[in-house]
Amino acid sequence: MIRQFSSVLITGGAGFIGSNFVRHALRHHPAWRIVVLDKLTYAGNLRNLDDVRERITFLEGDIVDPRAVRSAINGVDAVVNFAAESHVDRSLLDPAPFVRSNIEGVLVLLDAARRAEGIRLLQVSTDEVYGDTSGQQGHSAEGDVLQPRSPYAATKAGAEHLVSSYHVSYGLDVVMVRGSNTYGPYQYPEKIIPLFVTNALEGLPLPVYGDGRAVRDYMHVSDHCAGIDLVLHHGSSGECYNLGARLQISGLDVARRVVDLLGKSRDLIQLVPDRPGHDYRYSVDPAKAEAMGWRRSYTFERGLADTARWYQQHASWWKPIRQTNAHRHLMATWYGAR
Repeated sequence: MIRQFSSVLITGGAGFIGSNFVRHALRHHPAWRIVVLDKLTYAGNLRNLDDVRERITFLEGDIVDPRAVRSAINGVDAVVNFAAESHVDRSLLDPAPFVRSNIEGVLVLLDAARRAEGIRLLQVSTDEVYGDTSGQQGHSAEGDVLQPRSPYAATKAGAEHLVSSYHVSYGLDVVMVRGSNTYGPYQYPEKIIPLFVTNALEGLPLPVYGDGRAVRDYMHVSDHCAGIDLVLHHGSSGECYNLGARLQISGLDVARRVVDLLGKSRDLIQLVPDRPGHDYRYSVDPAKAEAMGWRRSYTFERGLADTARWYQQHASWWKPIRQTNAHRHLMATWYGAR
């Protein structure tokens, strides 16, 4: 059954994928009433929504706060939850905020959705819940056992179990997506591609973990948003759907492509000591979503070139972020010793 919506709450809508999904929704569903709830943490940035603020209702609030969630969810018929702490390195330094946002916050959302009735909730998860698939030839399928290996991935897996439990126990209409590594405009410059691009633009080293052979399935944010939209409307209640680009690209390859695109020397690339428990391969099988009609439209070559160009043209967006105490502290704490 195809679901139809008139009013949608997008939590974490001032973040990277969330703000891109807001734009996607405004383009493809102009009749929607869109409510964005965002705590505006270090990675939540109102500037991400500057060009669409007049077309949405923005509420500043934390998904862990039941009062804020009840207010935001009032009158909507769907919730798309992007709100999360999402950086593995930060989760290794301090897991507590990840438990709070990624598990406790999801519980608050689920409880509010159950009480409101008639709501479909889409939980945005990650391929990292499958754990390390290095040494394997196959691809992770939705029915595989979850084996998260970082505090971040563990909290996302925990959130999935909560979402599933509310479907089974209370009949809540839920769907989930597990997206592969996503990149594109407005991504906070602590993640690999914007970190490498902005470092290269400033002539700084590009730190590559270990021997650089860890591979990821890089998916452009526009493709991710299209997949989320499709699952929201067509996904079967209680089901989870992989979204991935069917790519295997190493961290060292990403670094080389970035410096080559920007006309920088490969001498900027520096191998640094590996991070604890580093997963060396993620690879999902998106056949289930593809069977509903989803296909990626971006090659990695096109997506990376477009993304690098965006950061070149939007230095006024990322330079102030790199000058904040939060970003400088992370770089000094995490990469300084490396």
